[in-house]
Amino acid sequence: MALMSWNVRGLGNKETVRALKNDAFKFHPSIIFLSETKQKRKYLEKIRRNMKMENSFYVDPLGIAGGLALWWTKEVNITILNAENNFIDAEIVYNGKEVLFATFIYGPPYVEDKQVFWDKLSTLRSNPSDKWCIIGDSSIVARQDEKIGGANFDVSQARRFFEFLEKSSVLELPIKGGNFTWSNLRSKGDAILEKLDRILANIGWSTLFPKAIGILVVAITSDHSPIFLLLKGLNKRSKKTFKFESKWLLEEDCSLNIN
Repeated sequence: MALMSWNVRGLGNKETVRALKNDAFKFHPSIIFLSETKQKRKYLEKIRRNMKMENSFYVDPLGIAGGLALWWTKEVNITILNAENNFIDAEIVYNGKEVLFATFIYGPPYVEDKQVFWDKLSTLRSNPSDKWCIIGDSSIVARQDEKIGGANFDVSQARRFFEFLEKSSVLELPIKGGNFTWSNLRSKGDAILEKLDRILANIGWSTLFPKAIGILVVAITSDHSPIFLLLKGLNKRSKKTFKFESKWLLEEDCSLNIN
């Protein structure tokens, strides 16, 4: 089973929809989480049905801002436990018997909302034996080496993030394919690169899926790149895929212009 998470920065353009379909085709995710959809359900449902995802749950955007979509196939049984503008919390029955918990996040961009967000997440699991994974846009730079360009990262926000990790007993899983998941889509001296999208898991989840691995696939139709969580790891027989290192955007010979 694979999970996909992507802050799409709006699904209103055909290139983004095409990129979504192409990336999903590579890894065949059973669960797709999209944030910042900026679209009404009727439009999103057309895309979901075209992608053969049988089930859906939505948090509608506020005007033309935000919006969450969770799609899943008939291979998994999902019950939505809680949902707000910045997260969807779900129970997943895996292989017909294993009960898992997954929280799909879209971290608030404003500093004044971040503490409330992490406080809410920390209350979602009260049973330490729950197998729990968190995936999505954290909207947090946790370390200085997770950022190139722009102002220094916010130490106080990073501290809150690590306090959440400790309180919730979750650790961050590595993501292969690049060091940064967000870019301001500029090149050379104006480029800013950050790691914002993350996969977190507690011991119970990590023990159940010891080969799980995160994969980043660079997209130029959004400022965020989609990430995949492959629970059984990479298929050794599959062909090697081209890996784009996001810091290449800083090189003079690599120009990226998005209008």
